[in-house]
Amino acid sequence: MRSILSSFAARLRRDQRGATAVEYGIMVSLIAVVIIVAVTLLGGTLKDTFTQVQCSVSGGSYAAAVPGVGGAAGTDAKCTPKAP
Repeated sequence: MRSILSSFAARLRRDQRGATAVEYGIMVSLIAVVIIVAVTLLGGTLKDTFTQVQCSVSGGSYAAAVPGVGGAAGTDAKCTPKAP
């Protein structure tokens, strides 16, 4: 009986599938954290970029936001439609 348990324990030590799955799980979670941080930090910039593109496609002119001007919050970005 002891030899059976001993050989079973030896087989479990040689089997690396569980350890590999854990390593992949850790890598996936770290990649997810990096993506979340990047989206959080760049979210406002991306929104401004897409707003500018939308304004340009519709034929308007885009004036970017100026922080700290016009009060504590600053002036908002504006899309001025093209005159007919």
